[in-house]
Amino acid sequence: MKKIKSLIMMIMIAATTGAMAQESATASSSATIVAPIGIAQSADMNFGNVATNATGGTVVLTTGGATTKTGGVTLPAQTGTPTAAAFDVTGEGAYTYSIGLPGGPITLTESVSSNTMTVGTFISNPATTGTLTGGAQTVNVGATLTVAGGQVPGAYTNTSDLTVTVNYN
Repeated sequence: MKKIKSLIMMIMIAATTGAMAQESATASSSATIVAPIGIAQSADMNFGNVATNATGGTVVLTTGGATTKTGGVTLPAQTGTPTAAAFDVTGEGAYTYSIGLPGGPITLTESVSSNTMTVGTFISNPATTGTLTGGAQTVNVGATLTVAGGQVPGAYTNTSDLTVTVNYN
């Protein structure tokens, strides 16, 4: 009888010990490095030739490079070369990305007399997000040029403030 009780006791201890045994599982880990997003300027913004009278006005440059005027601004028959700024975006496959345009106006300065005009109300095509096709897309940027009445003639430029930023979504 003692042997049977001992045997039952050992079976119960073994069953109890097995029921409380620790279990574990494993999983694999991985990461994929994608091509970094990049941006390079491919065309400068140019509002073309503009004339003004005493009242001033604006020139709106579309993302397609067309110009329209308001107020006392005239777009002469000799238009110059109106061009939207263009930026080539590169990256991974068909990834989407966000587009950041300048938050405020930038100043164009005439080098001889130091007179200025401002460029603001930036727009882009695509507008706020883009999708890379085969890892590339061009972003075109237009804006509005504010011309003062009696603006001094000359070539007005800014070579550093038209910054476009892109980030993967």
